[in-house]
Amino acid sequence: MCLLPFRKNCAILGAVPNQTKSPAPKVRPTLSKAEERFEHWRKTVGLFLGPMAGIVVYLLPFGNLQSHRLAAILAWVVIWWVTEPVPIPIAALLGVILCVLLGVAPAVKAFAPLADPIIYLFLGSFLIARAMSVHGLDKRFAFRIMSLEIIGNSGFRLLLAYGAVAAAISMWISNTATTAMLAPIGVGIISTIAQTSTGPNSPTRGRFATGFLLMAAYAASAGGIGTPIGTPPNLIGLALIEKATGVRIPFFQWTALAFPCLVAILVLLFVLLYLLHRPDSDQLAGSQEYVRRELAQLGPWDRAQKNTLFVFVVTVVLWITPGFLALGWGVDSPIMKGYNSRVPESVAALIGALLLFVIPVDWPRRLFTLTWKQAVGIDWGTLILFGAGVSLGNLMFETGLAETIGKGVLEVSGTTSLAGMTLVAIVAAIVVSEATSNTASANMIVPVMISIAMAAHLNPIPPAVGATLGASWGFMLPVSTPPNAIVYGTGLIPITRMIRAGVIFDILGAIVLWLGLLVLLPILGLW
Repeated sequence: MCLLPFRKNCAILGAVPNQTKSPAPKVRPTLSKAEERFEHWRKTVGLFLGPMAGIVVYLLPFGNLQSHRLAAILAWVVIWWVTEPVPIPIAALLGVILCVLLGVAPAVKAFAPLADPIIYLFLGSFLIARAMSVHGLDKRFAFRIMSLEIIGNSGFRLLLAYGAVAAAISMWISNTATTAMLAPIGVGIISTIAQTSTGPNSPTRGRFATGFLLMAAYAASAGGIGTPIGTPPNLIGLALIEKATGVRIPFFQWTALAFPCLVAILVLLFVLLYLLHRPDSDQLAGSQEYVRRELAQLGPWDRAQKNTLFVFVVTVVLWITPGFLALGWGVDSPIMKGYNSRVPESVAALIGALLLFVIPVDWPRRLFTLTWKQAVGIDWGTLILFGAGVSLGNLMFETGLAETIGKGVLEVSGTTSLAGMTLVAIVAAIVVSEATSNTASANMIVPVMISIAMAAHLNPIPPAVGATLGASWGFMLPVSTPPNAIVYGTGLIPITRMIRAGVIFDILGAIVLWLGLLVLLPILGLW
């Protein structure tokens, strides 16, 4: 789950707080001297280029006064999102502040999205994910799946299980936290195998180590699309779609749309990485023993883990209940409408989060499943970035800036079909996400694609969903996503191999997403 979407914001691998002890190796993301120099100049140039671009746009003749000022603000903010001279959430917050200072919108309207119910859906989800990481539920789940007898020491099955675990966990927990938890496990497995294979074809020197760790990063990033809470772009896209069209896509419907795409993508990812990084021998001696040894060291389930699992299940049931109510009574039934009005996704998430603070772990000592000291470790920056980004997106619609941009892009591109526009949206989001965070990519691309579709008198939902899903792609470079940076920091992934695999997966992913939307959106009544 990409709830820490900021590039290079992953300081210590394996540093996700955990009450369980494990000797799994820790790896720190590293940059070469050349990369450090590039980062230094990128941030320095961006620091001055952002405000300069804003001033230039402000001085140009452009539309009405409010949209003109907003265009200048966005020029500044987008450059700072890409170059990161300041943290991305701060750049987004600057945009909202400038909107108030320059009279684009009053403070009440500009800051309203920071209190949007989806912010609280994020908050509740973050707290539940935090409890899962703190109490080692994610690691226990990973070791349990990978210790299955059917996997054994087979490199083929081990790679498949590793990717499936990464994707499954990332549907609920940030992709950064997922990779930070799984990469040390991967390094530990590779190191154990290397002890019995120290020749020139050792996994630590050969292709398999590269493919194995890339699987953790890529599957974690892709897994976020599976649920609305899996990664911030999902909720950003849903919020902007509802704002522009009045159409609300509930939890169950999104999962019915995205999960089949995710399964197809994971199959392609597995085939791609296995073919590109096939081990010299499919039998990797010692891998199963390592996983089982690590699982045994976790010990029996403790009370905190059981409580967290209970809360997680309760929350998921609350999220998916509307889907079953719709199947049984219809989407327009009173019971369906009553449930949605009283228990929306945000309230369900907060109910789960609240339970973590009241279900005891040790009643005599008044210790509960999650303490506030543990809770404050969630990613508050994403909450700010989401709220500020949605605010800027809303103002693009209200000032007419999005419509102006949409008409201009439409004239240049000449795209008139809904299928073609959906493909353009996916590709545009993927390209942008290679250069900036997936959250910033969604904030930039989704409003524009909605406006382009509206200008062409087409249904804006397919292009918006395409841009939303495409924003989670970014597999080519270590700086594209935190998971990429984490596994690159192990020193086991040559940059050329990451670029090669990333380019191919970007292309395959775009095709699968596009075909999936062409098939599934009409079935779900969203085409």
